[in-house]
Amino acid sequence: MSTSVTQETRGMWLGTVGVAIFSLTLPFTRMAVEELNPVLVALGRAVVAAAASAALLWWIGAPRPTRSQFRALIITSLGVVVGFPVFSSIAMRYVPASHGAIVVGILPLATALFGALRFGERPSPGFWIAALAGSGLVVGFALWQGGGSLHPADFALFAATIAAAMGYAEGGRLSQSMGGQQVISWALVLSMPVLLPITVWLGWNYGMTASAKAWIGFGYVSLFSMFIGFFFWYKGLALGGIARVGQVQLLQPFLTLVGAALILGEALDPRNFLFAMAVIAVVAIGRRTAVKR
Repeated sequence: MSTSVTQETRGMWLGTVGVAIFSLTLPFTRMAVEELNPVLVALGRAVVAAAASAALLWWIGAPRPTRSQFRALIITSLGVVVGFPVFSSIAMRYVPASHGAIVVGILPLATALFGALRFGERPSPGFWIAALAGSGLVVGFALWQGGGSLHPADFALFAATIAAAMGYAEGGRLSQSMGGQQVISWALVLSMPVLLPITVWLGWNYGMTASAKAWIGFGYVSLFSMFIGFFFWYKGLALGGIARVGQVQLLQPFLTLVGAALILGEALDPRNFLFAMAVIAVVAIGRRTAVKR
């Protein structure tokens, strides 16, 4: 087995662990925003994760980013530290987590597009057919659940998806030279001077009184969704490639559906698993197509 194939396999497994962690983000976000201001949840989780990141960077003696790395970290931060949390938190105030899970299902295609346009990855036509088929499945599923129409909150979810894809592609590329832990940690620390005063202002004006359930949701999205999950995800993207490993995200909507049912008690239609099986088949096909890096 060649070294490149071994790295791709490791990348796929690491990416799968990251996706499993991320798949519970929307249910726990909805749990938090039912009682807390959604923007406070979005930015506050980054502040908590930034504090943990600062401790980690100090502990491992991480070197400061170079000028080129700094630019890439800013783009990463705008995508995954600010953009996705803010837009998804707002959407979760108005639609169920199961609804958001399907709309965000187009994230793999968006990630592949950013990887191709930004870094010159060249997936084969077969890869694009598989990516489009998988994305078509999840979008069709969203329309089916919505009775043929999209909820206004879907626009926030689409914005969240674009932001996440940008941050995933940029951070995944940067992980090849910095490592996944340092990428997300520096992205969080660099955002702290801006996000901390805004978070304090939001907490002062909108209040921070909430039940233990809401704070459990906030704790998960702060430490797992915003911090630990990226260790696996960015390392996976660095080893296996942005386009290929990004397709593992096609499984995320259905993991989120299960999570929403278990955590929030949202209805789980058995027909959802038929879509899940179809998407898994598409992921398997996309896994075997060529991607030039």
